Amino acid sequence: MPAVTEEQVELVRALVAAIPSGRVSTYGDIAHAADLSSPRIVGWIMRTDSSDLPWHRVIPASGRPAPHLATRQLERLRAEGVLAVDGRVRLAEYRHTF
Repeated sequence: MPAVTEEQVELVRALVAAIPSGRVSTYGDIAHAADLSSPRIVGWIMRTDSSDLPWHRVIPASGRPAPHLATRQLERLRAEGVLAVDGRVRLAEYRHTF
């Protein structure tokens, strides 16, 4: 577990909650917006505290969801109008900026 303050956790949660439907953000985008040292911290927070958030709108910088989440994540994104090509979300088209 990384050394993360409650304020950092709440900021990451607020940023994820602010991603609008039909848009995505990367772990790195969120880390940058939250002034965190690593996207991995965002990943850790998302793994431990995101069940009530639009977690499916957060993707790796590659645009390709993790294999164990890909089907469910891409289905949720598709329902919001975010289309993937060959399993990859086109960040240039769908990326949210904070």
